[in-house]
Amino acid sequence: MSDKRDDTADKSVEESQRDAALRRARGEFVRGVSGFRARLGDTEFPAEPGRYHLFVALNCPWCHRVSLARNVLGLQKSITMDVAFPGRTDDDDPAGPNLWEFSPDRRASLTGAPLPECTRETATGRGLRLARDIYAAEGSAERSLPILFDKQSQRIVSNESAEIIRMLNANAADLGARAGNDTPDLYPAGEADAPLRTEIDRLNDLIYVTINNGAYKAGFSADQQVYAKAFAAYFDTLGQLDALLASDGRAYLTGERFTEADLRLFPTLYRHDPVYFLRMKLNGARILDYPHLWRWLCRVYALPGVASSNSLIHCRQGYFGRSWNRTIPLGPTRPMPYPEAYLHPELADMTRRSSA
Repeated sequence: MSDKRDDTADKSVEESQRDAALRRARGEFVRGVSGFRARLGDTEFPAEPGRYHLFVALNCPWCHRVSLARNVLGLQKSITMDVAFPGRTDDDDPAGPNLWEFSPDRRASLTGAPLPECTRETATGRGLRLARDIYAAEGSAERSLPILFDKQSQRIVSNESAEIIRMLNANAADLGARAGNDTPDLYPAGEADAPLRTEIDRLNDLIYVTINNGAYKAGFSADQQVYAKAFAAYFDTLGQLDALLASDGRAYLTGERFTEADLRLFPTLYRHDPVYFLRMKLNGARILDYPHLWRWLCRVYALPGVASSNSLIHCRQGYFGRSWNRTIPLGPTRPMPYPEAYLHPELADMTRRSSA
């Protein structure tokens, strides 16, 4: 990748790859760049109901963005979806380690049973086991999820989550979205909404760098100073967002409308208390300790389609099942288990009173 692209890339979508090999060698986590970036609605990939398919893993927050957009836009019936097992292949797998696989019969160590959300691969007609093989059919060595796939042409449209959610929103009606007053417009295109788009873009920038990618910078970096910098930025942003919500009692980050900024923040904060607090070494505070953010989190969780867009069982299995001893923590259980806690916005007030 050229230096020019590094300097001009949208930092709310992808991380600069400048000196990536050197930074990784020094212990920094550097996220790679997605290679498939076609556009829905172009001649090559027209927006049509029933034509497109998603490959996701529910433990992955980048996939969570996409399944969340699919659900809140009411696209569940018009865009089909396959779900990979949350733990990737092991060292003894004939295909090699660290590969996403569609294996509905594989047992989760957390439950001792197969996970009901996991599916076989159904979009190619070949029942492929590995996401890697979907890429290989196009001559690519990539292996990541999510993937937006065109069932008619048997081609990958995109594997960049930020662009997928933007495309699903822009083409929602043509794709067959559910019509109704509760269906949000995540990134309104009208001239009158230009200031709103500017604010969404500003928040996306902040949230991607310090929260979405910042969690991985903290959790997967092997350098203490890199970790400390990511840790500080993560909690500084949580404080900023809590203050933003408190400033005028707004329901969502940009006001009274649920937008793309809310959607992009939600997957990380959904994982924070039950997973990232421990796994990503982000133990400075819980979201429960930020009363306005906690109530926001519960408010989003209550929106139609949000709760069913993910699974904390998959998250726990995926993150802790790959840790050094593969033992999966069973908590937290206080003040109550998760995700049940997300049904109780009042817990933030109880926590604040108990610590006063």
